[in-house]
This record gives sequence, structure tokens and C-alpha cells, in this order.
Amino acid sequence: MLTSGVLAAGGLLAVGAVVPASAAPAPVGPAFSVPTATLDAAVTCRGDLAGSALTPVLLVPGTTLTPELNFSWNYVRAFDAQDRPWCTVELPANGMLDIATAGEYVTRAIRTIYAKAGERRIDVLGFSQGGMVPRWSLKYWPDTREMVDDLVSLDASNHGTASAYPVCLLGCAPSVWQQRSTSRFLAALNSGPETWPGISYTQVYTATDEVVFPNFDPVASSPLRTGQGQIRNVQVQSLCPVHVSEHLSMGTTDPVGYALALDALDHPGTADPARIPASVCLQLLHPGVDPVTYLPYMTQVIATAGQQLVLGPRVFSEPALPAYARG
Repeated sequence: MLTSGVLAAGGLLAVGAVVPASAAPAPVGPAFSVPTATLDAAVTCRGDLAGSALTPVLLVPGTTLTPELNFSWNYVRAFDAQDRPWCTVELPANGMLDIATAGEYVTRAIRTIYAKAGERRIDVLGFSQGGMVPRWSLKYWPDTREMVDDLVSLDASNHGTASAYPVCLLGCAPSVWQQRSTSRFLAALNSGPETWPGISYTQVYTATDEVVFPNFDPVASSPLRTGQGQIRNVQVQSLCPVHVSEHLSMGTTDPVGYALALDALDHPGTADPARIPASVCLQLLHPGVDPVTYLPYMTQVIATAGQQLVLGPRVFSEPALPAYARG
């Protein structure tokens, strides 16, 4: 396979192999249903998390994708060129299972990377479900709120998608049920404040998103609007009016989304569209994406997403909420 070995080349370390459970801060919130060893095995890092001048970034992939397929040929390449330390977390079954369980993976990743970084706050960058599920961690495991500086999301399904309804007519993956706009999962996630003080939330999205739909103003799914966090919602067409970007490209190659994400990571607070040069609108791919290998990688991303939706796990109702999220 084209992507096989991409992340292995360069001496990646599974975080769980080098950070004992005792190094993580005392847990706050519900007990995990997944064994700690399994959660730790899902985390992979590269770079000097404790010593770098750049803040470590946790990358969280979208539904149907692994971290390797989502990020190895784009954001990882760009971060390596910048000597920016990064980690990924692999959600179970390509993010197709219960998102509440995926939240345990993200929570453990945040805690462990924070400890490995010398207990300095980390950044989180997620795509689609990967941009939304960290909010589940921040909501139900409140100790993570002191560990995260920025949550940067690309086309996050924060308020669900109408496109999930036809997909689920004959059954669909648990996480797809939960990303319907009227799901019990999203009602629980968005009850009360959507953001928390001390965290900067940059939500980047495209009006031409065909997966998280609708995602155009004023009815877009991705924006966050409540709570005491610092919020910046940016539709890429507000910078580049004729820009067309579909869902998968936003999480992998889109130059406007990347420019906003990096602006958030490189500055205090949220991204500021005023800092983005107009020349970004003329770019086809963001830094780190090799034009020679772009098409094979993107073809594999599209094929994997389609295969997961057709052949992946299938249930006929939304998973029950965990006890801690009911009422």
C-alpha cells in the first residue's frame, strides 16, 4: 500500500511504550471502559515534546480514516519540516464506532502528551469527527481543560450533518448515527457551554462541504457560539470568495484551511484572518503536500472513505449514551 511505512520511517515511538501510567496527571471524570494499555497503544509521537520551542500538536483523524492516511502525507510532512513535535491518536475502527468511546482515546492522549511535554499545554488539531470529539473529552474529563491551549478544527461536525440521514436508512456505522444533527450524542455534547475558558477554539470550514452539511453561513454545523472559550469561526470563502474545497480536501490538502490552522498554532489565541496573505487564495495545495504524490494519496483517501462507509460496521439505531452523559 502506498502509505505503508510512511510513519514508520523516522523512528516513531508509541507513547505508551515510554510513558508509564503513573506519569499522567490524576484522572478526573468517568473511568475508562477501554484498557489503558489499549489507549496508550493508539498514540504515536515524533519530536522533542518537552524541549521544542513549538507547542506539541495532537492530530485527530476524521471518520473512516487512520492518522496515517489522514495526516502522514500533508500535515505531518509540514510539521516535520518545521521541527514541530506532533502526536497522533488512532480512533477505533477508523473512527466508525461509538464516539463516546473514541473520546476515551482522545482523553488519554491529551493527558499522556501533556505529561510527556513536561506538563505544558498542548494544541489539538482535528478533522471532521476528529475536530468534534476532543470537545467530548473537554466536557466530561474536565482535567483536560488545563492541558489544552488551542483546539483547531477543520470541517468539524460540531452540530451534525443532514447527509448522515440517507446513509443510515439501511443501517450505518455507530459514529455516523451519532453525527446526525438530531442525535442524542450531539444533544449531550452541545448541552450547556460549547467552549471552556482558557482554551482558544478556531473552527475552519468550507461552504462547499458535501459531508458536513449544511456548512454554509448562517446555518453551518462547524461554528461554536457559546461558553467562555475564545472562539473564532472562519468560513474559508470569507477569505477567498471563489474558493471551492470539498470535505476530504479540507482535512488533507486545502491551503486556506492550513494557513488558518497554522496561524492559530503559531500565535496566542485563535487564528486571525487578517494575518492570512491574499496569495494563499492562489495556492492549489498546502505546504507539505507533494504535487507528484498528491493524486495517489487523495485517491486512496477517497477509496478508503467509501469502502469504510459501505463495508464498515453497521447498526440500526444510535448507540446508547454512557451513563455519565445521561440527564
